[in-house]
Amino acid sequence: MSGGGGEEGESLEFTPTWVVAAVCTVIVAVSLAAERFLHYGGKFLKSKDQKPLYEALQKIKEELMLLGFISLLLTVTQNGITKICVPLDFTRHMLPCDPNDAPKHQSHFQFHTFFPGTPRRLLAEHAQAQAQSETQTGYCARKNKVPLLSVEALHHLHIFIFVLAVVHVTFSVLTVVFGGARIRQWKHWEDSIAKENYEAERVLKPKVTHVRQHDFIRGRFLGFGKDSALVGWLVSFSKQFYGSVTKSDYVTLRYGFIMTHCKSNPKFNFHKYMIRALEDDFKQVVGISWYLWLFVVIFLLLNINGWHTYFWIAFIPVILLLAVGTKLEHVITQLAHEVAEKHAAIEGDLVVQPSDEHFWFHRPRVVLFLIHFILFQNAFEIAFFFWIWVTYGFDSCIMGQVRYIVPRLVIGVFIQVLCSYSTLPLYAIVTQMGTHYKRAIFNEHLQQNIVGWAQKAKRRKGLKDSLPGQGRSDESAGDGAGAAGDGSAPGIQLGSIFRKASAPGDSASVSKADETS
Repeated sequence: MSGGGGEEGESLEFTPTWVVAAVCTVIVAVSLAAERFLHYGGKFLKSKDQKPLYEALQKIKEELMLLGFISLLLTVTQNGITKICVPLDFTRHMLPCDPNDAPKHQSHFQFHTFFPGTPRRLLAEHAQAQAQSETQTGYCARKNKVPLLSVEALHHLHIFIFVLAVVHVTFSVLTVVFGGARIRQWKHWEDSIAKENYEAERVLKPKVTHVRQHDFIRGRFLGFGKDSALVGWLVSFSKQFYGSVTKSDYVTLRYGFIMTHCKSNPKFNFHKYMIRALEDDFKQVVGISWYLWLFVVIFLLLNINGWHTYFWIAFIPVILLLAVGTKLEHVITQLAHEVAEKHAAIEGDLVVQPSDEHFWFHRPRVVLFLIHFILFQNAFEIAFFFWIWVTYGFDSCIMGQVRYIVPRLVIGVFIQVLCSYSTLPLYAIVTQMGTHYKRAIFNEHLQQNIVGWAQKAKRRKGLKDSLPGQGRSDESAGDGAGAAGDGSAPGIQLGSIFRKASAPGDSASVSKADETS
């Protein structure tokens, strides 16, 4: 930026051209390599017909573009921010560290002795930052004031925002990859069911199911604590840690979904649909929404010395994750209770009734919102830890004492493992037990055809409404015209649904009524 004193060096006017050209070449080459990597990654996903993952990749590009804009904004406004002067008393309140510990703060240079050359480099960087700080404070010192934010602090904030976004995207990808691998282990259950459906004797043979003897009911309804709501919640809480989804759970929930939403297609591939729906939701999880940035701002505001905010805030995601896992397990238990309390024996296979009534606020999408927040919060914890470690050292006052550091790291690893191998697979199957099914039930080409047909039907309907005489003549026409009018109604209905599905934050679902129209 400016030609500061000491080892800051000369300005661009007196810098050798080969240095400028070399630095620009490296920066542009790395940037182009990253852009080409994302570009070919998108082409690969398109060639594999993975549009949801391709859209998730586009979401990552949007986040990188936002980071680039934040970086540019911080760089452009750096001089202006450092020249905003405030009275010294304004900077004595709500500090993350005690000012009396400032001399001890430099002890972290001795900690990095296992990195060759690191102490010398850090001391040099500190000397440069101090020289530049003295240059900038000269402007405010003449007014007997101090800068609102120093150049060094602004630079550290810049790095923190970048690290946070990168760690969040990385952790989200790892969670979905590991969770998807866990869900794909259920494919052999789907294959075994499909094999049974092709056995004619087994399909045509009359069957009576004794409800209390069914594996699903015995595992979810019978046994200890079936009459106690509290014990039932405790069992649901503990079940998320082992055997969160069994084969009997999968078979029963799958059959309930098919009999509710696509009864005419008993050979429907529920596992493939579930994977598509999860990939469709992934593009929302990988992004950083405005309310997540708001959370970061609130944390930075409350990170005050003595409050140990960094320690207490680590319990928020683990509490939410356990609550989400318990709720999803309890939804399966509720479905079992509904059937067991109404029937002693039924003709055919056991059928559960999906309903939004089992979910918080009658909206299954709330679970996805909570998982999004949990993953971001956990990524925030890990990113903040490594940022403080690299920037200020392990013994920084912001880092806290060891008894506060170890629990945070343990909680972070616990959240990542539990969310990948239990909560996310539970979400993938249990949220299909809502009143509506997601549009991922249609393949991509069918979705496009339905939306196009619905839009054309709406345009025809609008044209009819704009011609009253023509509309009356159509009403007085024969049965063929009436049939055409009836055929356009469901098209308009589907069109409105798919427009709602494409809006951000909406549930992207289609009701059973629309399917049967």
